[in-house]
Amino acid sequence: MRPTTADDNVFDFNALLHPGTAFEHPRDVVCHAGLTTAEKRAILASWASDASAITSCPSLRSPAGLKKPVSIDEILEALCELDGGPRNPPGGKPCRLRSTERALAA
Repeated sequence: MRPTTADDNVFDFNALLHPGTAFEHPRDVVCHAGLTTAEKRAILASWASDASAITSCPSLRSPAGLKKPVSIDEILEALCELDGGPRNPPGGKPCRLRSTERALAA
């Protein structure tokens, strides 16, 4: 077993609280070799939070220090990439068991 050092457990909380100061795009977080999956997920979740939303355009996120806003879709894609899952969920469009027209007619 390899001995641990003080540097092994150091995490830059600035990257978590202000991802725009440490990363330019969500894919930079996903590709970062020095972060664990949990750290990447925490950074992307912080980036996706409403606290980073642009008031006039809520689908864009612009954390402090970021040069250019990023869409929430790009952040969610990065999170999906971490999960290794499909970009489009399987199963397609959900179908109703009963027609809504019949319920309105009754």
